[in-house]
Amino acid sequence: MKIRKSITDGKDRTVYIYENKKEEYFMIAIPDINWSIMFTYEQEMKENVQKTLANRGLDEAESTIIANRIFQWTTEM
Repeated sequence: MKIRKSITDGKDRTVYIYENKKEEYFMIAIPDINWSIMFTYEQEMKENVQKTLANRGLDEAESTIIANRIFQWTTEM
């Protein structure tokens, strides 16, 4: 499991990233906003992550930034 910090507009969010290489999926969680998502390697995840973050009350700019960071972090793993 990887733990990353996302700081946007002075808001410090802890992002937990779990990768299951055997079954080829990621689980991402941000406890501060009571949010989590699971997606496989094949899925288009960036738009889905952004939409679900926006549904949790984040504004569009912050949800886009966090979705891009999560995409970058998961591709680095």
